[in-house]
Amino acid sequence: MARLSHQPWCLASALAVPLLAMASPGLLKLAGVSPSWAVLWLLPWALVDGPVSGALAGFALGLMLDALNLGGASQVPALVLLGWWWGQISRQGPPVERSFSLGLLALLGALLLNLSLMLQFALQGTPLEVLRLSGVQILFAQTLVTALLAPMLCSLQLLLWRRQISSLRG
Repeated sequence: MARLSHQPWCLASALAVPLLAMASPGLLKLAGVSPSWAVLWLLPWALVDGPVSGALAGFALGLMLDALNLGGASQVPALVLLGWWWGQISRQGPPVERSFSLGLLALLGALLLNLSLMLQFALQGTPLEVLRLSGVQILFAQTLVTALLAPMLCSLQLLLWRRQISSLRG
């Protein structure tokens, strides 16, 4: 079975995530908050390549993004969980193709990722007042902008990666 993880250019596309996170294009920000690029890349990857590859990609992506941040919270647990979950969704039913479905999955992914980070910061002793004031604004802004970009970006990635897989099989 052909897998995305065996394609060098597909793996290299994961390097775009930390680059986009660092560059933070201004046109794609909402209230100064950029979308969750990890969610926008991991969603189509897991839907095409399955749960194990999705979890491993989430782990690797989380490690790369955690290396950029000096904070004590890690994106790894949420990204591994999301990669596994989205891969399971793709294996259990008809293929996810609709823009609304992609937007909803991205919304839930960004929400889970941000809630995971907020929980980790709360467990480290960050005052709840700080989390409530800044964390909630970031949570809503990033979740909304990620959900709005997902139908466009994830649809393109799904189409590209599914064609790549089908051309390798045939």
